[in-house]
Amino acid sequence: MIDNEQVRKVAHLARLELKPEEEEIFTTQLSSILEYVEQLSELDTETVPPTTRAIDVSNITREDHLEPFPNREEILSCAPEQDGDFFKVPKIMSEE
Repeated sequence: MIDNEQVRKVAHLARLELKPEEEEIFTTQLSSILEYVEQLSELDTETVPPTTRAIDVSNITREDHLEPFPNREEILSCAPEQDGDFFKVPKIMSEE
C-alpha cells in the first residue's frame, strides 16, 4: 500500500533522518495503519451523528473577569524591562 519511496518523501517533509532499517519498519507500520483506516471506511456511518468526543465534556474552567489592579507601579516594578507605562518584551516577529 505504501512503499519506501513514499516513506522517504514523508520523512523529508517532516525533516526526519531515517536509517534504511527504520524506513522498512515505518513502511510496514504505515501500511498497517492505512489498511485499518480503509477497513473503517467500509463501515456504514450514515446514521451516526458527528462527534468530537465519545462522552459529553463541558468546559470546567472559570470565566475570565477583568479586574483593574490598583497599583500600576507595583506591577511595572516586577517587569524585567519597561518602556514608560508598558512592559517591554523581546521582538518575536520580523517586519518582512
